[in-house]
Amino acid sequence: MKNKKIIGRLESITLPELGIDGLEVRVDTGAKTSSLHVDNIKKSIANGIHQVTFDIHPDAHNVDRIVTCTAPISDMRKVKSSNGTSEQRYVIETTIVLGAESWAIEITLTDRSDMSYLMLFGREAIGTRFLVDPSKVFLGSK
Repeated sequence: MKNKKIIGRLESITLPELGIDGLEVRVDTGAKTSSLHVDNIKKSIANGIHQVTFDIHPDAHNVDRIVTCTAPISDMRKVKSSNGTSEQRYVIETTIVLGAESWAIEITLTDRSDMSYLMLFGREAIGTRFLVDPSKVFLGSK
């Protein structure tokens, strides 16, 4: 436990492969997989690789800013949300940066427009790297 960094219930992360920087995420140890709010999901095949193209509005204060991303599909999963409904979601794998740490995580793509934060940072992504102090915010992002 000595080597684990402590993060708060909210953190600021970067998804460099998607061109997203300073995205505020909600840390959720109850969620197995991380999930990201996206719009306009389109599946395609390029050079034999199944991929998705989607839009992200990474700045909650500037909804006119749109980042269009393309990523290989790593899986399709049935995910049960906190309200009990299930849906099939595309899963991508991408690099996340939190503080000085950088590693690959899986993210499901979904509509989180009714949620306060564009991304949930789930327990598989947290892994054995961090401990979560729910009374604090932005501890790992400093």
